[in-house]
Amino acid sequence: MNAHELTPTLRDDLAGFIGDIERLESIVATWEEEPRSVVAAHKLAIEALNSEAFRRLIRALKADPAALAAMKSAASDELVYAVLRRYNLLKASLHERVEQALDSVRPMLKSHGGDVELVGVRPPKVEVRFKGACDGCPASTLTFHAGVKKALQDVCPEITEVVQIKGLSADAESGVRFISPFALNAEGNWIPAGMLSEFPDRIVRSMSLENRKVILYRDGASITCFENACAHLGFPIHDGEVEGGIIICPHHGFRYDLASGECLTAPEVQLQPHAVRIVGAKVEVRITA
Repeated sequence: MNAHELTPTLRDDLAGFIGDIERLESIVATWEEEPRSVVAAHKLAIEALNSEAFRRLIRALKADPAALAAMKSAASDELVYAVLRRYNLLKASLHERVEQALDSVRPMLKSHGGDVELVGVRPPKVEVRFKGACDGCPASTLTFHAGVKKALQDVCPEITEVVQIKGLSADAESGVRFISPFALNAEGNWIPAGMLSEFPDRIVRSMSLENRKVILYRDGASITCFENACAHLGFPIHDGEVEGGIIICPHHGFRYDLASGECLTAPEVQLQPHAVRIVGAKVEVRITA
C-alpha cells in the first residue's frame, strides 16, 4: 500500500467524496480483524463528535429565524444535505421516502418477472408504472392496491392519491396467467369462500364475507374477487350482464374487465380488488382495506 492510495483526491463534488471514502473502506476491509476494529471504533468516535457538534449548531441556529432560513437554504446543497442526512439531522425528502417504499416491494415484484418505476411525485399525488410481467398482468390491480399503493401510503402518509400509469411494454409472455405476488403465501385473514366446484365457469357469484359484499368470477383455473360496488356511484353490479369477461353495471352501463377490475368506460377508475387463492379444491379470499 502506498501513500497515494490513502490520500483523498482534492475535489468538491459529492460523488467524488463518496468515491474516496468507499475506496478507503475497501482497503480497510482487507486488513486483519484487530486493525479493522480499531479503525471502525475510530470512525464511530469521530462520527459521534461530529453529530453532537452539528446538533448543537442547529439548535443554536433555530433560535434565530434569519439563521434558520439560511440553514434551510444551505441544506438544499446536495453535499450539505447528504452529510446532515448521514447524521439523521434532516428527515428524508418525500422523493427519497417514495423510492424507499417502492424498493420495499420490488423484490416481490421481481420474483415474478416484474417491476415498478416512479413516474412522478406531485404532492399529494404519486404516479407509478408497472414494468415487465406486471404490466398488463390480470392480477396487476391487486398488486397495485395490496402492494405498491399500500407501501407508499404506509411510508408517506401525506400522499393521498396513488395513480397507476398504464405501461407501454409488452414483456409479459402472451397467454400466461400471473398471480399477484401479494396474494401468494400471505399469512392470516384468509376467509373460506367455498369449493372451486361451486363456482361455475364465467359466471359472476355474489356473497358476503366479513360483512363486505363481494363478487367472484371464475375463468378456467383463475378466480378473481372484487367489491360488489360500481366505481361510478357504488351501486351493486352482481346482476350485470357478462359478455366475454366484461361485466356491465346494470344501473349506468359502466363496463369492467373481470380479470383486472379495470373500467373500460372510465379508465381512471376500477373495481376494488380482493386477494384470492386456491388451496387444494378450496377458494379463499382475503379482504383488502
